[in-house]
Amino acid sequence: MISSVRQYDSGTYTCRGYRGRDSQSSEISNAVTLTVSERAQAVLNVSPQSWLTEGDSVSLSCEVRDSSTGWTFSWYRSVPYRECLTPVTYNHSYVRYCVELLSDSIRGSGGSYTLSPAAQHHTGVYVCRAERGEPAYQTQYSNTQPLWITGLSPPVSLIISPSRTQHFSGDSLSLSCEGQSDSTGWRVRRYTHSGNVSDCSSFRGSVTGSRRTIRYLYTSHTGVYWCQSESGGSSNPVNITVHNLPTTKLTVEPQNPVFTGESVTLKCEVQGYDGWTYQWRYKKKAQSQWTTVSQSVFYTVNRDTLTISGDAVVNGDQYQCRGERHDRPTTSKSSNIVTITVHGKITAT
Repeated sequence: MISSVRQYDSGTYTCRGYRGRDSQSSEISNAVTLTVSERAQAVLNVSPQSWLTEGDSVSLSCEVRDSSTGWTFSWYRSVPYRECLTPVTYNHSYVRYCVELLSDSIRGSGGSYTLSPAAQHHTGVYVCRAERGEPAYQTQYSNTQPLWITGLSPPVSLIISPSRTQHFSGDSLSLSCEGQSDSTGWRVRRYTHSGNVSDCSSFRGSVTGSRRTIRYLYTSHTGVYWCQSESGGSSNPVNITVHNLPTTKLTVEPQNPVFTGESVTLKCEVQGYDGWTYQWRYKKKAQSQWTTVSQSVFYTVNRDTLTISGDAVVNGDQYQCRGERHDRPTTSKSSNIVTITVHGKITAT
């Protein structure tokens, strides 16, 4: 008997009988092929949708991919790390999130778990798992499935400061759980589209009371945020999307190389939005410090172009630009760096 099969146990097996006292053996048996697949995977779906209003009905359904019989299902909900008894890991290494078995998980043992009516405290991220046989064989945990339930009178509100419709890389952001009663015991949590759940206390930044400040936003901070109490209460969820800053492209005319005494014109283009003004800077060859370029006898600035007179064109000098404006986003990414290449004077033959 193979007590715990692995994929490397896949193959074709035969047997034969052998009697030791007279060295007799039977014929080889028929061949049996054993195929061991990867660990069975549970799949979780929601109907009709994951964003709901308090009082709606919603059903979660769990099934095992490529298998349909003999399974019993269990239901879990994500919990904060400091309450973690059951971690869910990725490739047996880092913890993606932690879960606890629902107290009424047994009512979904047939593969369907229904909330009717759904209440605000049901907001959270759910997973399921299936098992069968004796001893029990368990599938992997399913994909995560969030339920976002908004109510008219949430016990606390997630306050985002500054309150903006758009957030960009490099911005700072503060999140806090605030309510009419004492808001201690609440924490801000986040769900990302990759299926990870985290506590905002783990983010880089500062903590003041219940307020979490993220000093520098990245696009990876995109997700759904909500407040959750130790007893399972929830605020209304808030979807936060962090956009990349607009990209900037710097081109040069004429194209490198240029000849000694030739003037050069650089053009700065920002992808998206309008109303840009342009900032220019340059760096001398073999130097590390950038210098801001302004209008002078050597430099002519005309909105999105910078013309360098022939006397100021130096081999190895580097140039870069970026856009700035009054509305958000107030700045673009810095452009690519253009390095000027100068050949000797052109000669006629």
